Amino acid sequence: MKYDRQNDAVPEPAAGQLFAEERKGLIIKKLKEDAKVLVQDLSEQFDVSQATIRTDLRELEKGGLLVRTHGGAILTGKMGLELTSEQKEVSQRDEKKRIAANALSQVDDGDTIAIDTGTTTFEFADTLSARRGLTIVTNDIGIAANLEKKTNHHIILIGGELRKGFHCTIGAKALEALKDINVDKTFLAANAFTLDRGFSTPNIEHAEIKKRLREISLKTFLLMDSGKIGKIAFYTFAEAGDIDVLITDSGIGGKMAECICGAAEGLELVIV
Repeated sequence: MKYDRQNDAVPEPAAGQLFAEERKGLIIKKLKEDAKVLVQDLSEQFDVSQATIRTDLRELEKGGLLVRTHGGAILTGKMGLELTSEQKEVSQRDEKKRIAANALSQVDDGDTIAIDTGTTTFEFADTLSARRGLTIVTNDIGIAANLEKKTNHHIILIGGELRKGFHCTIGAKALEALKDINVDKTFLAANAFTLDRGFSTPNIEHAEIKKRLREISLKTFLLMDSGKIGKIAFYTFAEAGDIDVLITDSGIGGKMAECICGAAEGLELVIV
């Protein structure tokens, strides 16, 4: 295995400019990093009232994403929980933009590619106006709509059951639609990765779509921010060796990068 490192800087929005869903996404990100949060600290960090933070925590608790405690909240720790697309939009935003920029460099004019649903893959798809003559297969209705608006590429939107809150299709009809399609490159997303358990996601039906997207491709790229490395979700859809290129950010750390390079034969690690 080999890995490449790139460095770019993207400015982060000021706390006062955040919308409620953006703020809640960052609260979950902080919970994953610190295991607990305090209302007072969050109020100061986001420059909003403590009452606003308590409302955020109450709504996140209703969604099963945290447990409120006296003065704050703790993470639930459940493998089957998953943020909706809106809640994930601002998590690791800068890192996702750098990952997307590198993924674009892997695409040539005239390629036929498949794009998995996800916020990082959405960022990647948003860069594809820089290429010409692509055929793009996706099960993400947001990605398809954005590409239709911004590009002249040939877009194939996979039908099936719409997964509410996640802007994507899943199920038997979606799998059937993908059965006879072949693509040059697939760009996948993941919720979690460890060397022991591979790449995983909370939803089984979503995992099956990811497997099929990998199977129809000559080369598979996994786009994932470093905050998901070292975590495990409910269902594994690929082992480390099933992926050709993992593109992640510099938050992975040198020790983890070395471990992946030493253990996952055939996987190229790109750090941006």
